[in-house]
Amino acid sequence: MHGERGSELGLSSDAGDTPAQRTRGTARTLIVLLGAALALAACSGDRFFGEHSSLMAVAPRPATPETQASPAALREHQRILAAYGGAYEDAKLEAQVGAEVDRLVAASERPDVPYKVTILNSSAVNAFALPTGQLYVTRGLLALASDTSELASVLSHEMAHVIARHASIREDQARQVSLNSRVVNDVLSDPQEGALALARSKMQLATFSRQQEFEADGIGVGIAARAGYDPFGAARFLTSMGRNADLRAGGSGTEVRSPDFLSSHPATPERVKNAQSSARQYSSPGAGERDRSAYLASLDGLVYGEDPVEGYARGRRFLHPKLGFTFTAPEGFSLDNTAQAVLGIKDGGNQALRLDAVRVPAEQTLTEYLGSGWIENVDTGSIEELMLGGLPAATASAKGDQWQFRLYAVRFNGEVYRFIFAAKTRTPEIERSFRDSVATFRRLSKSEAEKAKPLRIKIVTVRAGDTIEKLASRMALIDRQAERFRVLNGLEPGERLKTGEQVKIIVE
Repeated sequence: MHGERGSELGLSSDAGDTPAQRTRGTARTLIVLLGAALALAACSGDRFFGEHSSLMAVAPRPATPETQASPAALREHQRILAAYGGAYEDAKLEAQVGAEVDRLVAASERPDVPYKVTILNSSAVNAFALPTGQLYVTRGLLALASDTSELASVLSHEMAHVIARHASIREDQARQVSLNSRVVNDVLSDPQEGALALARSKMQLATFSRQQEFEADGIGVGIAARAGYDPFGAARFLTSMGRNADLRAGGSGTEVRSPDFLSSHPATPERVKNAQSSARQYSSPGAGERDRSAYLASLDGLVYGEDPVEGYARGRRFLHPKLGFTFTAPEGFSLDNTAQAVLGIKDGGNQALRLDAVRVPAEQTLTEYLGSGWIENVDTGSIEELMLGGLPAATASAKGDQWQFRLYAVRFNGEVYRFIFAAKTRTPEIERSFRDSVATFRRLSKSEAEKAKPLRIKIVTVRAGDTIEKLASRMALIDRQAERFRVLNGLEPGERLKTGEQVKIIVE
């Protein structure tokens, strides 16, 4: 949840919209917003070596001189920085990543292509490339990797997209789909046929992108192997990404979101199998460089999870030292903090919540705001004024086709904080849990704000007698510690620690 301006946190910057614009929301809009919350809470932007997801407005840091080659390249670079919280500055880590890129370029099919890599300040597990050779990797992905060969597999895969011109081809394909969409809307009179035609064109794009991913995997494994890295790093890292996705989804093995037919990323088991087959063409397992010690040394001190300026989610509790507030979600919820909102999910997606902030004129009461049309289908008879922890607030209910909503607006420090709770079935017990959660919204004390520190990766050496459970118990404020420790360190089920090896833990 970004702390620069409250108006940038909301579902929309509706304080300045016209009444007509504010009343465009419908029950469908509510469901879409809930769906976005569920998707973000489940996957938090994690992608499988693919291109970046939809972009969110966060103030980027200034571009570096290398990105100023052309106005178009600069614009795209700025959009990506905006989407991922700017660049993450860490000289030690930048040197590690840059050295691997240089080594991979020298071993690639196109050593003449200039590459520039940017580490993005995002906890999402993501990496992607632009046609210009600009590579991006998030600190969340770097935290998940465990040695130089795993990072090399990511970088070489993205370089392969550039070498094979996949990014350029995708842009052309996307433009064609957009053109097809206009033709469908303008020419076809039968809406059902038009929808089918558009769906077919999108499925063709998805199939092509799927093929690109497998092709880039093969090219990338070859580049990494020729550069002297262990070519099996790709299979290991893909496995870690799959386990990380399972962990974020609650261990169900599936992400809590609707199937995405435009997804360009094949299922992880398929990619692991293909990556292993490609690696066997170059060497047997155990050959090639992994250099776990050097890689882990570069990670020591890396910020883990949210950017400190956006507050912290600690289990069910969220606290934002900069904005000066905290709240606790209902029992059973897991929270995900994004630049635009705090999102929560429970029971595999049967309940959800969203907290954001907007600016509302001081002269407008909160009851007036709840009924002003920023979300439609509000039951006006349910609008009620109340006080929560000494703060002025208001509440109302709304109903969609599949979801029922409880809305709260709380005025605090010149902003209005909006809670949207959703449940497929709303019972008195669920209503009580929602109200009890909002009642925990309060001002942080000075000592609480001072004690709030970002989580960071710390590299420790396994000593005699250390177990996974023992080291995992040292992890600061992390749920499911043993599972997270295994995923973070790429440990296979049943694998034990070895005395003298180095591992990652999370500390404050």
